[in-house]
Amino acid sequence: MNEVIEVLGKREQFRDHYWLNRDPILKDRLLWRAQSFRHLIHLLPGQSILELGCGQGLLTPKLVQVSRGENPITSVTFLEALPQTPEESGNVEFMSLANSTEQLEGREFDFIIAMDLLDKSNCSWLLQQAYKLLKPGGEIIFYESNPWNPFLRINRVVSGLLGKKDQRRLISRPDLYELISEIGFVRVFSVFNDFAYAPLTANGSWFLQNISILLENMPFVRTLAGSILLHAQKPPRTVPLPTVSLCDHPELYNAVSVVVPCHNEEMNLRPLVSRLLDLYGDYLYEIVLVDDNSRDNTKQVITELAEQYPLITPVFRTPPNGVGRAIMDGYRAATGKYILSMDCDFQHLLPDLRDIFDGAAEGYDVVIGSRFSRRSVLLNYPFQKIAANRGFHFLARIILRTKFRDVTNNLKLLRREVVEKMELTQPGFSINAETGLLPILMGFTFKEVPISWINRTPDMGVSSFKLVKVGGGYWQVLYRLWMKKMFKNKEYYSATTLGKSKGLVAEKATL
Repeated sequence: MNEVIEVLGKREQFRDHYWLNRDPILKDRLLWRAQSFRHLIHLLPGQSILELGCGQGLLTPKLVQVSRGENPITSVTFLEALPQTPEESGNVEFMSLANSTEQLEGREFDFIIAMDLLDKSNCSWLLQQAYKLLKPGGEIIFYESNPWNPFLRINRVVSGLLGKKDQRRLISRPDLYELISEIGFVRVFSVFNDFAYAPLTANGSWFLQNISILLENMPFVRTLAGSILLHAQKPPRTVPLPTVSLCDHPELYNAVSVVVPCHNEEMNLRPLVSRLLDLYGDYLYEIVLVDDNSRDNTKQVITELAEQYPLITPVFRTPPNGVGRAIMDGYRAATGKYILSMDCDFQHLLPDLRDIFDGAAEGYDVVIGSRFSRRSVLLNYPFQKIAANRGFHFLARIILRTKFRDVTNNLKLLRREVVEKMELTQPGFSINAETGLLPILMGFTFKEVPISWINRTPDMGVSSFKLVKVGGGYWQVLYRLWMKKMFKNKEYYSATTLGKSKGLVAEKATL
């Protein structure tokens, strides 16, 4: 075991030396990875974190920052010297395992994170130890160097010729996946990540950071990424989640109407409502559940929930269907000071809504969840949707002459006066472009906060979004907004305002 720990210590030293001497965007990269870690595990206050191989403690302050100092962090190094405790270390315990691992005996953690630590000579032992140290249902996040990175290969050849051979024995993505599955982990995924790598200059980093999400999801090209992101969970898959309030702003108490369009979402409704009440109950004025003519038992579930919870406002639509129509009817039924629009399958993202409410407390009229922030994580996101989204936003920024990254996601918190002044026309998914771009065009203040997207699992239902079918609506919105901006067109064609519905009839149930 001493040899294994020695290798781990050398890996820490090699990584920290590279970070400090050759990475011009180190602070931003570490903050991005810490934020990604938080998004992937949906961190809640009080949950414990174990950082393996902390080295000089470079990542630790970023973990404290993204966790708001609310989570106990144990940062261990396999070197004898402990890192100097930074001022912002917060609730952190540092320890050295250079001579013995007994200090961790009998302890368990909710989450484990490590950076560039797995080596062919130690990976099996380290992953087994991580498994033992996790609580049931706990998760690990590892970032490892990708041996298929062409620039890494070139650098290793050149270093070898100069007598500075890279001693690391890196592991490929398929081998990592196979090994961690054999140990007994579940919900394993191993994806290529991060194209902002050497030869990297500070001036060129902006471009690489902005296209990294695109390249990470591009077939074949993604195998050339700089890192491999590894996630796994100790069984069981489902464990009881802590019940904790995330309501930090008294000015938002009893002020938020949540509007949720629902089409064949019977399996998502109960967990969504339950977690909303657990995490944000003090903020909630009402939850407006809009059944868009579902073919399953969604209407029945909404009726039962409305009988159970007085703050639920059910809306049962009549044909024709359309998520845009459902959102407009939900907006009409909502009466809170703020209106939060979200999809029914967002229950896994609920801890991350805290950042959105922070934006409202800061005074912004509109706060938008951005999937394409540099600190977002997109896993198994369809590449064609990424390309279409980026192309749409590129043109929208040029036409509207305003900077934004991703305003077409249906995760938005808007002041009521914003909703009342919007002229909405789109019956389908392209309404998300209207609700994102219209407030900007009208001069309302807005803020984007990072959110992450992980491909739907079977328990989340099936998405009805079809790119070919709905794409035309987005370009229609952009054309109409261009006409409005260029020619000061107040009519926005035959716009439907929330106050004057044209053929969009909703039945607001009375229970």
